[in-house]
Amino acid sequence: MTRVERWRIALRYTFAFGQGHLSAFLSSLSMLGLVLAISLLIIVLSVMNGFDKEMRERILSLVPHITLHSAAPIDNEAAIIATIQRHPAVEEVTPFAQFDALVTRGTDIETVRGIGLDADENGAFGALTPFLDRNGGARFAQQQDGLILGIGVAQHLGVKVGERLNLIVPGGGQSGEVGPARFHTVELSAILNTGTELDQSIALVHLDLASELAGLHGRVSGFRIATNQLFDVQRIGWELQENLPPGYYSTNWMLTHGNLYAAIQLSRDMVSILLFSIIAVAAFNVVSSLVLVVLDKQGNIAILRTLGATGPDIAWIFVLQGAMIGLVGVVLGSLLGALGSLAVPGLVNWLESLLGMQFLNTDVYPVSFLPVDLLVGDIVTVGGIALGMCVVAAIYPARRAAKMAPAMILNQDR
Repeated sequence: MTRVERWRIALRYTFAFGQGHLSAFLSSLSMLGLVLAISLLIIVLSVMNGFDKEMRERILSLVPHITLHSAAPIDNEAAIIATIQRHPAVEEVTPFAQFDALVTRGTDIETVRGIGLDADENGAFGALTPFLDRNGGARFAQQQDGLILGIGVAQHLGVKVGERLNLIVPGGGQSGEVGPARFHTVELSAILNTGTELDQSIALVHLDLASELAGLHGRVSGFRIATNQLFDVQRIGWELQENLPPGYYSTNWMLTHGNLYAAIQLSRDMVSILLFSIIAVAAFNVVSSLVLVVLDKQGNIAILRTLGATGPDIAWIFVLQGAMIGLVGVVLGSLLGALGSLAVPGLVNWLESLLGMQFLNTDVYPVSFLPVDLLVGDIVTVGGIALGMCVVAAIYPARRAAKMAPAMILNQDR
């Protein structure tokens, strides 16, 4: 039997080209299971990849990779910055002043984490400008008493750009002295909408104003550091501390957001294992389907054997049928999964507008939208594994068909 004849018979058994309606029906059921399992896995992986991407590219572009603090007021700011910049892994160093405060508007009060940055900096503040309205950054730079609030805080207070707000900062300073609470009236220059949890707590003011509100009298709280080695920030922080005078300590994004990142990775791995098991069930459903096809086609098998087909020829027919089932399931499942991944954000937005509710809120979740990142590597990996499972699953029915004795089969049909 030639290869072409094997392919022709396998095609006829797989699809409804001839009288093999039962075999085509069983093959279609196996394909449907594969399509659903593969498309579901690709969609879920794309969503998990989206969360991972937003964590790395959005959240970590807004929060400092490493933060250096000092137990005492920093007097030699320029010298400290020069020392930090000598480290080969450091890309940017930005001084900042930090304070906790209450923002009041009439009887409405919200707690915020105040951060003072230099509006002329291209580093830390520059990363925030894409999330402001078109003139928000320029307006803030021109107003010495300007304030930028996260959209979550602004919505809770019900304020709009241009309104006057009061900042109340508890008394005391970095050196530990106790004093009266500090009050300052500011004007809302812009609203920050990053789509992340920062929107629920952040309040940005100019560095000089933040220094006064924090009780530092013109000095800074520490330094925000961006590095090119995101997953080695603990070691870099220790090395920076060793090069600085006593009294400095460091924190990093892995302390503040590391659990979130680990949870995303763990969820992705667990969901992948679960859905790959579903693909395995769908793939090995090919076993039962092909066993039934073998029983249904045993008369045809006997005739083929009497016409000169060998056992390996018969086995190859059913292996090819399993491969065709897997190939069609992989192609359709991958296509449906890719289209579904691209459609998920729009579908979620439509459901949110239809139901009048928000599924993801930064009060609970790291971002306020459903991110999707469709990777070709995931499609290839999922498709390759599913196709391999189908081929492996077809081996047992193929061997069983190859071992059938033509004389016994024909004798049973008499």
